[in-house]
Amino acid sequence: MNPERLIHLTLDDRPHAVPAGTTLAELVASLSHAPDAVSTARNGLFLARRLRESCVLQDGDAVLLFLPIVGG
Repeated sequence: MNPERLIHLTLDDRPHAVPAGTTLAELVASLSHAPDAVSTARNGLFLARRLRESCVLQDGDAVLLFLPIVGG
């Protein structure tokens, strides 16, 4: 038996573990968020929705999810 390797990151200032190779898009979906319902930042930098699928999370990453700001 080969257990799935986990990486450890911080999600909204709390410890969180995900399988190695998880993308930011997969993380958002696993938390039951619609892709357009939250904005994301990785290691302090905003990440556009269109880039989430190619953003593979790494051990030690800090991810923030927040409500998009609308209006003007």
